This record gives sequence, structure tokens and C-alpha cells, in this order.
Amino acid sequence: MTRFGAACGALAAAFVISGCSVFAPTPVPRGSLIEADDYNQLTPGSSTRADAVDLLGSPTTKGAFDDNTWIYISMTTYMRPLDFPGIDKQQVVVLKFDGAGTLQSLRTLNRKDSRSVAMISKVTPTPGTSINILQQILGNVGRYNPMQNMMNSSGSGTGMMGGNSGPGHFGAGNTL
Repeated sequence: MTRFGAACGALAAAFVISGCSVFAPTPVPRGSLIEADDYNQLTPGSSTRADAVDLLGSPTTKGAFDDNTWIYISMTTYMRPLDFPGIDKQQVVVLKFDGAGTLQSLRTLNRKDSRSVAMISKVTPTPGTSINILQQILGNVGRYNPMQNMMNSSGSGTGMMGGNSGPGHFGAGNTL
């Protein structure tokens, strides 16, 4: 019994000494992982788009209304139980080029520059009718016609019954 107690004590001591680092969240890098040494080599007025691609790779995104604005986004996240991932570190590098492809400005943003956006729990209304469960179940009753393909199988444009092949006359008409 003393050996078992000693083993349990050693195991408990190992957990205490480790500082519970076993339960620490694992950082997950996301986005364009760029370093300050890389984008500091770019100089406004002389660097080009090709230089930016060589040093930083392709941008994470471009400006919504301006293809001359390149944005590189990187962040390190960690998982939180029963919640959204937490952000440990975040960096955004914005490059603006002129029409000829020469770098005009370089701007770096970090987590302090971000703005918190609150989620709204309202529902956006959509046009149309709202139907209940009974209408959903009975909505397709009568729409299936197993004879529809047989009536138009002669290939002449008129069904087996003859006459018009439009909607309402067992024809192909406007079907889904």
C-alpha cells in the first residue's frame, strides 16, 4: 500500500510542478504569417507589387473597391471551452499601391486598433408567406404525376392523348 501511495504522491507532485501546463490552450496560427523583418524591407516610393509578393506572398485579401490596396491578416487563436476561439495576437498589414504598381504607403494595425462588433439577435424578415407544418407536409400532394413522362414519350411534340403539349395538357411545359 505504501508503494501505491508513493506513486500517487509522485504523480500529484508532477502535476503541481508542471503548473497545470497540461491544460493550457494550444495556440493556433491563422492567416498570412508574416514577420516585421519581412515587411520592413519594403520601402514606400521604390518597392513594387512584385517585391511585396516575393517578401510576403499573395495578400490575404484586396480592397473591396480598390485592387491597389493589399491586406495581409494574421492572428494566433486558442480554443476556449463552450465559446468562440480567443484571440491571443492579431496583426494586419495594409499596403497601398499606385496605378503603376509602386508602393505608396505601408500601415500596420494590431489588436489595439480593432473595434469590437456586437452581435444582434434580431431576425431579418424575408418576403413571402410563412407556412405551418401541415402546409409543408401537404404542399406537394397532387404535384407528382407518374403519367407525365408517358404522355410525352412519342417524340412528336404532342402527347399520347394528342393536342397541345403545353402546361395543363400533360406536356413538358413549365416544369421544375
